[in-house]
Amino acid sequence: MTIELGREPADINDPSLRARAVAAAKGAAPFDVLITGGKLVDLVTGRSRDADIGLVGGLIASVHAPASRSDAVEIIDARGTFVTPGLIDTHMHIESSMVTPAEYTAAVLPRGITTIVWDPHEFANVYGLDGVRWAIEASYALPLRMILLAPSCVPSAPGLEAGGADFDASVIAAMLRMPELGGVAEVMNMRGVIDGDPRITAIVNAGLASGKLVCGHARGLEGADLNAFMVAGVTSDHELTSGADLLQKLDAGMTIELRGSHDHLLQEFVEALNGIGHMPPTLTLCTDDVFPDELYRDGGLDDVVRRLVRYGMKPEWALSAATFNAAQRLQRSDLGLIAAGRRADMVLFEDLEDFKARTVIANGRTVAQDGKLTVTVDPLDATPLADSVKLSPLTEDDFKVPSEGSRVRVALIDQPRFTRWDEAEAEVETGFVVPPPGSTLIAVAHRHGKADPRPRIGFLKGWGEWRGAFCTTVSHDSHNLTLFGGNATDMAVAANAVIAAGGGMAVVKDGHIEAILPLPLSGLVTEASLQDTASGFHNIRKAMEKIVDWQPPYLVFKACFGATLACNSGPHQTDRGIADVMTGEVLESPVLEIL
Repeated sequence: MTIELGREPADINDPSLRARAVAAAKGAAPFDVLITGGKLVDLVTGRSRDADIGLVGGLIASVHAPASRSDAVEIIDARGTFVTPGLIDTHMHIESSMVTPAEYTAAVLPRGITTIVWDPHEFANVYGLDGVRWAIEASYALPLRMILLAPSCVPSAPGLEAGGADFDASVIAAMLRMPELGGVAEVMNMRGVIDGDPRITAIVNAGLASGKLVCGHARGLEGADLNAFMVAGVTSDHELTSGADLLQKLDAGMTIELRGSHDHLLQEFVEALNGIGHMPPTLTLCTDDVFPDELYRDGGLDDVVRRLVRYGMKPEWALSAATFNAAQRLQRSDLGLIAAGRRADMVLFEDLEDFKARTVIANGRTVAQDGKLTVTVDPLDATPLADSVKLSPLTEDDFKVPSEGSRVRVALIDQPRFTRWDEAEAEVETGFVVPPPGSTLIAVAHRHGKADPRPRIGFLKGWGEWRGAFCTTVSHDSHNLTLFGGNATDMAVAANAVIAAGGGMAVVKDGHIEAILPLPLSGLVTEASLQDTASGFHNIRKAMEKIVDWQPPYLVFKACFGATLACNSGPHQTDRGIADVMTGEVLESPVLEIL
């Protein structure tokens, strides 16, 4: 792969820059920046030591004894801080935070995250290649390094759902020729890879041919299936389900992107890793999905590091996973270590418990100080992402299941997250099925203007008693208009509120809109500030508590966004009907038999 000089990572190999750095390292010229008095966290030896660091442009020119040099254009006093490499988030989706890339940058860069690996999978499912191109362009002017990946599963379950685009291997190969893209994003069609499905196999092979990363999504895989998934060419996983699952995948040689979005598993992961006695070099950290209120309150990857340490992991281990290990995974030898010749990305943390960043340096310049950006962040015009909800207003009858007869047998989608098939008998009144006792209505309507937009209705079991309705256009992964509710009347009100807003979320109870969060850009994102978006999302959360009682860890608000994820095993409602990726079956109606 040829990399242009001037483009990362080749930019720091500019001969004049290297020559200046060599001169400064020898003492024949001053540093541009000298960081003095800090304690360097060495992520090779696992020790911390006193050291000063000299920078020339975007390069670390020297790591040397404290107070042995004072010749520099600028001196940064690092006394009382721990100096570490910039944090690297190895798998994430900006869209999950519901703000623009510029707003996301302003949120995480001051916290010490200097590099993210962004899968713009959500934009791609709504706008196809135009969505990916917009993401690339949005990243150009931002001081946060964004390594983008080519979304591999658009849609996640071809034939079982319809989204806004369809990426086959030829599209993936074309994207991988773009220098901005670092590889193939999470391959979610696990069964297709294992069984040799031609479409997903060709996509993986396109990634292998490019010489770039091929990242994975290996939920529940073990034994022969895990071996088959890996030998096909997929090399990473973030979908861990237990400490035993983590150890099995480490034993198999898979790179782990240990994610912070499933906090209930982190303690178990820490205990498993502590049992090993060292931090495996193939373990990295990621956020995957961070909602806006969590991002505003707690941060991004810094929060993952902080929680791991709180749960008993050594700070040096967590930092190694978030820096050096991540850089090795990304094949970026310029990142992840504070050493002469590396890129000058670093953080001055006040301690190794709260990980509050005093100063953040990216490419040799100070970009944040005391939690605030010191550089300008310019957002890209988001007009191309508008008008993505191509639906007319819906009626109450659109959220009812028509049927003949007076009694029917219907299919149920049993339990959140790990779904399975079930059945029940139901009454039919005035030509519509009366939802079985204890069931929740789910409806999905195609919103991209590429398929039949009529809502497809299903019945959920194990989702509690709903006293209203929730509508969202954030619905993994095709992001069609999705509703949950206890009655068709509230569902229609919620749907029409979101359609009128151009996308977003709404909570309705007794015909009244309790809360609404407009997301008019792709139905996923807003140009509002993170603070305002966090407040709006918090209001949605609180309103949801009025209409349903959650039962963690699986029956939680977040489960609503993944309930349509048709690539996962078991039945899932999509815009085509109730789909099962294991059988390839799609039921347009939940009615199985007229009794």
